[in-house]
Amino acid sequence: MFWDQLAALGIWGVVIELVIIVFFKIVEVAIGTVRSILVVKGYRKFAAVLAIFEILLWVFIASRVITGLAEDPLKGLAYSFGFAAGVYIGSYIEQKLAFGMLNVQIIVSLQSHSEIADRLREAGFGVTSIDAKGRNEERKILMVLANRLGSEKITNLVHEINPDAVVVVNDIVSLTGGYLIKRRSIRK
Repeated sequence: MFWDQLAALGIWGVVIELVIIVFFKIVEVAIGTVRSILVVKGYRKFAAVLAIFEILLWVFIASRVITGLAEDPLKGLAYSFGFAAGVYIGSYIEQKLAFGMLNVQIIVSLQSHSEIADRLREAGFGVTSIDAKGRNEERKILMVLANRLGSEKITNLVHEINPDAVVVVNDIVSLTGGYLIKRRSIRK
């Protein structure tokens, strides 16, 4: 019905159909990208809900492309473009949502470690200080467990005090205990 009405519009119908394919493929793949990341981070229930919408979009868009590919190969090109753009947009969305926890390790000189640790604590972060030996001198490693959303704040604060500090950021798969800034979260 809907597709037949589009076909009646001639060339504009074809253009609109291609735009619909690209748009909904972007939405579908963006949902799939976020869903995959949520599964890896342990948010299985929320990921399952997203999967329902993802597969519904896939069934309708893929079937339209596959059945009409011989008559209009541009549908395959639109589908491919939508897929690529969806991966990019999905990863961007996930980055902005910032699900999960990070272990931020800051390797600094003995001269700047106290100021950095104090400023991080003032900002509400828990900081653990560890003695270390670098290639040429004694160093300190400051470890901070943080929500992903706070990682840029940590990095900026550290580099504001000591631009030569080494900052290593790792994803945390599992965490129990410790001091963390509370953040509204989706139940795992």
